[in-house]
Order: sequence, then structure tokens, then C-alpha cells
Amino acid sequence: MKRVESSVLVIGAAGRVAGLVVPELQRRGAVVRALVRDENEAALARSRGAAEIAIGDLRDAGSLSEATRGVDGIFHIGPAFVVDEAAMGLALVEAAERSGVRKFVFSSVIQPTNTRLSNHASKIPVEEALYSSRLEYTILQPANFMQNIAMAWPSILSDGRFGEPFPNDVRIARVDYRDVAEAAAVALTQDALAFATLELSAGMFSRNDIAALISKEIGRQVEAVELSFDEWSRRVSLPYSEDQIDLLEKVYEHYSNYGMGGNSLALTAALGRAPRSMGQYLKDLAAQHPAN
Repeated sequence: MKRVESSVLVIGAAGRVAGLVVPELQRRGAVVRALVRDENEAALARSRGAAEIAIGDLRDAGSLSEATRGVDGIFHIGPAFVVDEAAMGLALVEAAERSGVRKFVFSSVIQPTNTRLSNHASKIPVEEALYSSRLEYTILQPANFMQNIAMAWPSILSDGRFGEPFPNDVRIARVDYRDVAEAAAVALTQDALAFATLELSAGMFSRNDIAALISKEIGRQVEAVELSFDEWSRRVSLPYSEDQIDLLEKVYEHYSNYGMGGNSLALTAALGRAPRSMGQYLKDLAAQHPAN
């Protein structure tokens, strides 16, 4: 397995998700260039290990040309639930090709061809553009992020209830994004995952399963509850516009009706180990944010 010393542009390196990729790349000897929107985000990206900063915008072709110049690889995850997510991804692929970038890792979504969900369908044009490019692409299709549970953690600790807007017994595929970040870093610094399209999941879990694991971890009973979408969105303080929230609501309607499938086979192969379990994720979350 050939290891490639590289410089990598990380899109959204100051974000809670893409920010997990930066230290994984740094551990593998890559020089990380962070694409951020302002100096405040630049400081956060540097604190995570970014050595270079490019201030720009995915909607600005000029800043993309500047940001992609001279890098060997790109990690891209689009902003959630925005109407022009596909257009931004396409612009980045085009900029990467113009700049002679070799590797491109795209964090897409599990089941992108589930076109009933607009945020899934928006990934398809970017995947198609990569398949029709000369880039050495790796497409990662992660399941629902375990990190989303952290948004509800304060209310879980305060009132002993873990609620989401679909039935307690519905099972959906989930993944610890730290494992996705590790797979991305492997793809960008080695050749083993070149030209792979990988559906990434650690397995399927119901809210009953998760509430039981939380109860065990914090040493007191946590009840699984089904909330209305409006109540749930108020409790987790979503950083989204009204239009974005409408799109997210459709995702949870889909979960209510069908769940969301996924298994750990591809992620296990990509990492060369079993993915982090839900129990491991919750143990780490409890350690970072202990109950008073």
C-alpha cells in the first residue's frame, strides 16, 4: 500500500464535521489547507491543525481557483440543505480539474439515489461529475451521524428523555463521523481507496437501543420518546433557515415510514478494523459532557 505525502484542501475545516478530517490528515503527515469564510474560522481551523488558510466561498469561482492551486487533494462536504449545494460541488470539481488536483474525496450521503429526499438527490450531480472527471475520486456515503445525538445531549441529561421525530422502534443506519474522517484521510494520503464508492455505516439502531446505552453510560434511566418535528427542532436549536428545516422534516418523515438501511461491511474494509460502536461514541460523549 503506497503512502503519498500530500497537501490537502479541506472545505469547511472550521465546521463540526469537516473539522474532524483535519487532525486525521495531520496525523498522516499531510499539509492541510483550510477553506474558510473569515478570520474567526481561520483561527479555529488552525487550532485543529491546518497549516495554510484560504479565505473564500464555494459560490466564488475566483476564490476556488486560488484555494485549489498547488494542492494534491481535496476533501469536500457540501453545506447541509442549501438549494445550490449541487452547483457548489460542481464548481469545486471543475476548479480541481483546472488546477491539476489529483485526489478528490467527496463526503456524500447514504442512498443518494433516494431522490424523494432533496438533500440526498443533491449529491448525485457531484458524484456524476467525479465519475466523468480525470480526478482520482473516492466517494464516501455516510449514514446518519452519531454526532447528531450531541445536539440533544443537554436535554437528555436535564430531563432523562431522548426524543426524535420518528417512532422509538424504527431502526436507522448511523455512523461515527470520526470513522468517516479517518476513511477520508486514508483515501487522501494512500492509494488503497482510489476510485471507490463506499456506503459507510456502523449498523442500524433504534432509539430504544440508544436510550438503553445512554442509561448504562450515565448510570440513570433515560426514556426513549417520540417527539413531533416542531418540538424536536426547538429542543435541538437547529442552525438552519425555514427552508432548510422543511427539507430536514422530509428526511424524518422518510425515517418514520421506512427507517434507513445500512451495514458495516464497507466501513470495516476501508478502516481495516471494526467501526466505532454506538456504545463507544456515547462513552466518549458522556466523558466530554458529564452529567452534573
